[in-house]
Amino acid sequence: MDGGGATLVSHSPEDVFRDFRGRRAGMIKALTTEVEKFYHLCDPEKENLSLYGFPNETWEVNLPAEEVPPELPEPALGINFARDGMTENDWLALVAIHSDSWLLAVAFYFSARFGFDKESRSSEAEVRKSLPSMPPYKDDEDDIREGHEDFEEHDNTLCGACGENYGNDEFWICCDICEQWFHGKCVKITPARAEHIKQYKCPSCSNSKRIRA
Repeated sequence: MDGGGATLVSHSPEDVFRDFRGRRAGMIKALTTEVEKFYHLCDPEKENLSLYGFPNETWEVNLPAEEVPPELPEPALGINFARDGMTENDWLALVAIHSDSWLLAVAFYFSARFGFDKESRSSEAEVRKSLPSMPPYKDDEDDIREGHEDFEEHDNTLCGACGENYGNDEFWICCDICEQWFHGKCVKITPARAEHIKQYKCPSCSNSKRIRA
């Protein structure tokens, strides 16, 4: 295993973030929409296996890198051995937690390798704040399947402002009045600002209230 494309074309914080986002998107697929394939690949009878995410938003279950030290930090080793020793939900949650840790380790590795100054590191941190953590897993298999259906439902959701499809790597916000979803950028709402909004009203609902008044 080569670490999933360790070489970046350029060395800016934005490039590191794009690498992080691509790897994360691939791992989310393994743990949600493609979870059945991921589960079967993690056969406990096989050798130590790890889950890798790639910058092109794909994923792979494979053996760890042979070179010592490896080119990149390695993800959790032997995830397949624990698969049949716990419930599927608990196992997926454990893999998700370790995947989050690995993604951060790779991002920090690139930051240290490219010697970003304090200003650049602050810029990278602000960009990463716009991403939520890996999706949580519920308490039983029925709830997991329900979560997969919710993921597919959101995948067909259109932005009420621009009409574009939902993207799991973009910040969205739902209007509490009309229950339509919007890209944060389309309604000029950032994740940081959304945290302080108790009830969000989209521009259309806000304008309707003014007209009635």
